[in-house]
Amino acid sequence: MTIQAKSFLEITNVEALYGQAILAVRDVSLRVEEGKIVALLGANGAGKTTTLKAVSNLLGPERGKVSRGIILWQGEPVSSLSASRLVAKGVVQVLEGRHCFPQLTVEENILAGGFVRKPGRAELLQNLEQVYTWFPRLREKRNTKAGLTSGGEQQMVAIGRALMTKPRLVLLDEPSMGLAPIIVQEIFEIIRTLNQQSGVSFLLAEQNANLALRYADYGYILETGRVVLSGTAEELRARDDVHDFYLGSANAAKSNPRRLSGSVV
Repeated sequence: MTIQAKSFLEITNVEALYGQAILAVRDVSLRVEEGKIVALLGANGAGKTTTLKAVSNLLGPERGKVSRGIILWQGEPVSSLSASRLVAKGVVQVLEGRHCFPQLTVEENILAGGFVRKPGRAELLQNLEQVYTWFPRLREKRNTKAGLTSGGEQQMVAIGRALMTKPRLVLLDEPSMGLAPIIVQEIFEIIRTLNQQSGVSFLLAEQNANLALRYADYGYILETGRVVLSGTAEELRARDDVHDFYLGSANAAKSNPRRLSGSVV
């Protein structure tokens, strides 16, 4: 008998609107198991960000809504929880574009994440020290205003701030966007370290499938708001159509305009 791994996050047949009327996510189902890195892949506009915001309850009357389906965090519907309550229960999202407080220092930005849990000063400083252990570069920039740091450093600040909430699941939206390859590699290595050493699970939305599938355990590919393919990272990397569209050259995708379909699981 096969024992199924414990699922932290379950998304079943979810449909979500972006804004008032645009159907951005259509009948999406996926799961994230405890201690795993799951990649949500697809081109810009595929529905990745809307899916993450649906999970973290950041959709609203003006930003869209979940119109059908169910999202469970450890068996509890997220629709019954506010975004801040979800953070307290272990789910935190790092938004696309980093969203640091530019006039605050790097350290002040990181500390801002710690106040959600209202820890004592000793615990707060201990958590801060742990973030600096994961991101040594931020220790060097701790007194620099975040708005004066590089894009890669701001991404590290945003992730570090999220980690101050002591999350069990991090929703990470386009961590590589606009960053130099060497910085992206550094950030993904830190994600792997956090996963392996601290057991933090990740659901990361990423256009750079080649990179994401090197670090993920499992992947889902979205096209026009639908999951068109899913499987282990190894299985997805081995498929010729995935290679042509997401891991190969742009010319290969243009010369072979087939759509992905089916599941490898």
